[in-house]
Amino acid sequence: MTPVDTPPFVAPQRFEDAQAAVAHVQRLYDDAVTHLRRALHDYLHSHLTPETPLTRVRACYPCVRLHVHRGLDPLRPRVRSSYGFVTHAGRYETTLTRPDLFADYWREQFELLLRHHGEPLEVAISHEPIPLHFALGDDSHFEGELDPLRRARLGEVFDLPDLTAMDDAIANGLHVPRADAPAPLALFRGARIDYSLARLRHYSGTAPAWFQNFVLFTNYGFYVDEFVRVGLAEMADPASPYVAFVEPGNVVTWRSGLTDAERTALAGPTGSAPPRMPQMPAYHLVRADRSGITLVNIGVGPSNAKTATDHIAVLRPHAWLMLGHCAGLRHSQQLGDYVLAHAYVREDHVLDEELPLWVPIPALAEVQQALEGAVADITGLSGAALKRVLRTGTVASTDNRNWELLPGNVAQRRLSLSRAIALDMESATIAANGFRFRVPYGTLLCVSDKPLHGAIKLPGMADRFYRERVDQHLRIGLRAIERLRQAGVDQLHSRKLRSFDEVAFQ
Repeated sequence: MTPVDTPPFVAPQRFEDAQAAVAHVQRLYDDAVTHLRRALHDYLHSHLTPETPLTRVRACYPCVRLHVHRGLDPLRPRVRSSYGFVTHAGRYETTLTRPDLFADYWREQFELLLRHHGEPLEVAISHEPIPLHFALGDDSHFEGELDPLRRARLGEVFDLPDLTAMDDAIANGLHVPRADAPAPLALFRGARIDYSLARLRHYSGTAPAWFQNFVLFTNYGFYVDEFVRVGLAEMADPASPYVAFVEPGNVVTWRSGLTDAERTALAGPTGSAPPRMPQMPAYHLVRADRSGITLVNIGVGPSNAKTATDHIAVLRPHAWLMLGHCAGLRHSQQLGDYVLAHAYVREDHVLDEELPLWVPIPALAEVQQALEGAVADITGLSGAALKRVLRTGTVASTDNRNWELLPGNVAQRRLSLSRAIALDMESATIAANGFRFRVPYGTLLCVSDKPLHGAIKLPGMADRFYRERVDQHLRIGLRAIERLRQAGVDQLHSRKLRSFDEVAFQ
């Protein structure tokens, strides 16, 4: 049997204090990644031949376990929140990663479990290996420096990323634990989270540490230009509640008047502008408690919308909103009118396997009210005047950018039957993935063309439209997030997003 080099064994420990449990998770995780990093250093600097016997090196994620001896009494509910508890007696577990990102989140989840169940939490070393690549930090790219022999034999020594251990069965409601295995405590296990963090760095061009708890998605670069203007203006204001503005490449602009100590307490990685923009660049208006705003330009198409939300979901944001352009489908709409989605026609197809089409995607009242109120705040309109520029209705999302050219008016008939009032390529995907991953969602679009009524998107028309509407539309999105933040996140995490037998973690 091949010998296995692991960190020293640490016996499971029980905790009745959430902060102490988080601190122990931190120690176990630090021990694990330090062990892997030292072993990699030795591997890179050892004498290696095809015949050299190798020692297997392994470190596993820490985990938290909950043993519930009695489920919640349905006739005497003890909890008002939609998460932070389990409903049945049994054993529960999840693996944990990246304390630098998730310590505050874990503390909240641990406190709720201790409060609701009165049972201690057990923190231990799991049996889930940490893939080497996920233990090396955000900026490590060692494989490019490996000679062919060391690259070929790397998997003999270390655990490498294994996609079979990173699926979304829990989130999709398809996970069935073995009879002798604990049930899940969270939607995502450690390796799945680490995989998404790596993908986020690649696609967004910024470190996951800078992502904020409120996320705006857009499908046009014009919104980015305006967000950058707003972000830099906030940084010039010493009284701004935001402390940093971060652009792709981890280019950080600090708020005027911020002390060195305050910067150090907040600091994620810093860098320089990339030679070329990433596929879905992200920009972050940072608050000290991560309640700021991230804007991601996902570009055009449902595939990018799914990719971005698949990975941002592991950060457990409080809400994400889609702000973008759409085709208006009704005679009564004008270019520049707003559309507040209260239902979705899903013809994007990218989530059909994970979330069947027969699953309804409900509108969330808290988000709808925030968006409608934000339109009123920014436009200064109310009553009938507000209704003339803001219409609530069904939004259809398609994966066919040239849907207008389908023969026989097939697309038009389907849209008419659905009662849709607008069409785009991303909104239904973002809402559906929000529903799937229990992240509150909403959509506010702006009519940029009316292809069924002769108002197609041409360069001259588009340029004028963008100048007149992008600034206002973005300010509405920012105001909606202010409203959501003021209302409190407890109001956001609706029971509408929770299944019958839900995991405990938000």
